[in-house]
Amino acid sequence: MTTVTNNMSSQDHPHRSKSAQASWVLLQVLKLRIFVALFAVVLYFSLSVDNFLTTNNLLIMAQHITIIGILAIGMTLVILTAGIDLSVGSTVGFSGMMAGFLIMNGIPIGDSVLFLNIPEVILVTCLVGAFIGYINGALITYLNVAPFIATLGMLYVVRGAALLFNDGGTFSRLQGHEELGNMGFSILGNGSLLGIGIPVWLLLALTLVTWFVSYKTPFGRYVYAIGGNESAAVFSGLRVRRIKLWVYVFSGFCAAIVGLVITSQLQTGHPMTGDTYELRAIAAVVLGGTALSGGRGSVIGSVIGACVISILNDGMVMSGVSNFWQMVIMGLVIIIAVVIDQLQQRLHKRVMVLT
Repeated sequence: MTTVTNNMSSQDHPHRSKSAQASWVLLQVLKLRIFVALFAVVLYFSLSVDNFLTTNNLLIMAQHITIIGILAIGMTLVILTAGIDLSVGSTVGFSGMMAGFLIMNGIPIGDSVLFLNIPEVILVTCLVGAFIGYINGALITYLNVAPFIATLGMLYVVRGAALLFNDGGTFSRLQGHEELGNMGFSILGNGSLLGIGIPVWLLLALTLVTWFVSYKTPFGRYVYAIGGNESAAVFSGLRVRRIKLWVYVFSGFCAAIVGLVITSQLQTGHPMTGDTYELRAIAAVVLGGTALSGGRGSVIGSVIGACVISILNDGMVMSGVSNFWQMVIMGLVIIIAVVIDQLQQRLHKRVMVLT
């Protein structure tokens, strides 16, 4: 019996080895899928759309990438903890209206009005966005409301508040007034440094800082640990509630920055700004390789995912694809990304077993 068993093992070993190698190769390809997708999208539209790779169009696409990219950075940390934040699009619109209100109307204090300068407007708006994230985090961590329900409710609350700012109207011509000391808001969205737009610098800075925090600090390791196994993280003594709370605060902060950038670019605060942006941010994160179940992913992948989503959207617009088909294609991209992510997880388990 021993001889037969050994012979069978020696016969099966080459087959198992080849299967493991094939699975390992396919797994590596799936891990690099975001780079393949980016190359394919750029190649297709550069060949099929005139003037796609012109300097002017690249600058426009860079602005769009910045918007989705910054949202995706905040969303990445949320999803790494196995959460979700559906309120970021509404926070974008609310933040734009907040900035417009502060520039145009100031802060009433008794019989007088306090007008803030632009750095103060930006600071206050970012703090308000972070506070919205704090409310989300408090609902989820201390009241045990499911992330989907808590942030879905905040989506409507914050969007309604944005509409209430000016009875559904907009704040236009946000140039400010020299005598009030609140001019220069347009620099945030339209200014440049060393030939590169300020929003792009913001994206680069947030990407680097978040990458460093994710991989080089205990906080980042705790975020991954919570997403991988929250119960184990609790038993290990991690302050899970506090960590998750700060993750949602950061997501709200990123959404506020996006609202400021868009409002600065347009010089207009509109209450519906950022509508459905949460879906694009989630699509970028998932496409970038972050698992919706948490514990696996990277900020760099999410930013590259934002590049794919933004370039795909701009390419479809330049190709004359109707808005209806754009929605269909974006939905299919999300579904395919999730399916591929599930396939990657199964392959990873198979490789572990075979090796």
